[in-house]
Amino acid sequence: MSIEQQIAGGVAAGIRALYGMEWPVEQIQLQKTKKEFKGHLTLVVFPFLRMSKKSPEQTAQEIGKYLLAHEPAVAAYNVIKGFLNLRVASACWLALLNEINRTPDYGTLPATEESPLVMIEYSSPNTNKPLHLGHVRNNLLGFSLAEILKANGYKVVKTNIVNDRGIHICKSMLAWQKWGKGETPQSSGKKGDHLIGDYYVLFDKQYKQELKELEASGLTKEQAEAASLLMAEAREMLRKWEAGDEAVVSLWKTMNSWVYAGFDETYKKMGVSFDKIYYESETYLEGKNEVLRGVEEGIFYRRDDGSVWADLTQDELDEKLLLRADGTSVYMTQDIGTAKLRFDDYPIDKMIYVVGNEQNYHFQVLSVLLDKLGFAFGKGLIHFSYGMVELPEGKMKSREGTVVDADDLIDEMLQTAREIAQESGKSDGMAPDEVGNIVRIVGLGSLKYFILKVDPRKNMTFNPRESVDFNGNTGSFIQYTYARIRSVLRKASEQGVGLPDELPLQLPVPEKEESLIQELAAYPTVVREAGAACSPALIANYIYELVKEYNQFYHDFPILREENPDLKSLRLCLSFNIAAVIRSAMSLLGIEVPERM
Repeated sequence: MSIEQQIAGGVAAGIRALYGMEWPVEQIQLQKTKKEFKGHLTLVVFPFLRMSKKSPEQTAQEIGKYLLAHEPAVAAYNVIKGFLNLRVASACWLALLNEINRTPDYGTLPATEESPLVMIEYSSPNTNKPLHLGHVRNNLLGFSLAEILKANGYKVVKTNIVNDRGIHICKSMLAWQKWGKGETPQSSGKKGDHLIGDYYVLFDKQYKQELKELEASGLTKEQAEAASLLMAEAREMLRKWEAGDEAVVSLWKTMNSWVYAGFDETYKKMGVSFDKIYYESETYLEGKNEVLRGVEEGIFYRRDDGSVWADLTQDELDEKLLLRADGTSVYMTQDIGTAKLRFDDYPIDKMIYVVGNEQNYHFQVLSVLLDKLGFAFGKGLIHFSYGMVELPEGKMKSREGTVVDADDLIDEMLQTAREIAQESGKSDGMAPDEVGNIVRIVGLGSLKYFILKVDPRKNMTFNPRESVDFNGNTGSFIQYTYARIRSVLRKASEQGVGLPDELPLQLPVPEKEESLIQELAAYPTVVREAGAACSPALIANYIYELVKEYNQFYHDFPILREENPDLKSLRLCLSFNIAAVIRSAMSLLGIEVPERM
């Protein structure tokens, strides 16, 4: 039973004794007392006035007096208008710290045989370009969400759908055929995904030049697009691919293999992984079959040009194209097939798609279409919609080659971390291998934390230099605090000062230490809330507040120099468990913490 639950039970007993009325314990809410007032927990007494028939101040005084006399967890109280501020007895905080200290996976819940299975889709790259800054936010959110749900006792399958077919990859393939001169990742020294991305940009450049020339000859923009020979070749290549043309399929396999090798390298750098990868080339036919079944059953209809559509106007949506006139598939077709295969493969209880908010409408439609096709899971799909990420210079565009490449961004973060470590002297005296590892941990940690601390639903601007700062709400500030605590614990061990197994409950606890134990006590609740809200930002901002409180404590009070052995033991025990919660919380964000910095 938590301290809040214990005191809530005391409040319910007080209402019964004082006013002869029953009040459900679960409806008694205690809040953390605001910093400007004395106390740990605050009870708002306004709901009880109809029973007490007294002023808010009198009611609060009566309940406070009752708790002080009958509830051992309450050591003192004060009343501010209708707010009853309660100070929790030191013995309760010590008992709680002892419990935290003997709980190895404090704050997290293990999965059981009965745990629901959640599948989380994230990344979803196209094979015509490398991963960019937008993919970085997607991958970090998806991976962190998976870790948070695991910490809430769910079984989790992390999955990816690779968009490896369609007009986009045909554009890169055609450009390589026309102007590539047999270039390969080996001959060029480029990562495969970068090489293919270059040809996608080249196609767009040549296409725009062709349109410009056609418009100069007197055609309108629409006429020029319809007359484009380059785009017609790309569409013909897609048609041949879907027909199984041997030469086109062989080129497609070769170029995609280059891309996959590049993706794997970037995922490894980012520290994200998947349990199962699906490929659009393997799922779109399943979707196509479902769409054709929908036509036969009268769920969808075919237009005069042969294209297949769904009329969703009665669902307050619009009409949605499912198969083009030439029989080729669209993204929606693929998503129908992928969903079906996933539910065939796994006993999924909840399916979460981590996809940007520009696709909100797409997932509304997908849910309705799956439901119409008779799939029970259709209505239960969850679109974890997140905002766009931009740089201070503005938006990015893939086809114009103005995106921020994920590999370049990671390299820049590592270089920035190295420069800051050198400027501050933090790497002095360390071996090169150790410096390299710490630079990797700090650089990546700064990138991940800067992105994950923002509410996922909001758009954000990413500033690399600002994110690697040892002050303020940054990953490196949190990592540095962890390393500082570990240093204190190592020095204690060297001095022969061990950590206590159990702190005596009669030990007086100073106010600052009580405040830190209260912060630690909130961790399991924050993990539950982050899981319910699908928000890594709740974890990030909790850990920042804890670290900020600890740093203030560290600067104001001695630990190893403390002469009172009981107080020294308390501070060491508190420091050890704060470090453990930092490590646990950061791992839920996919962030490592270094033992020294």
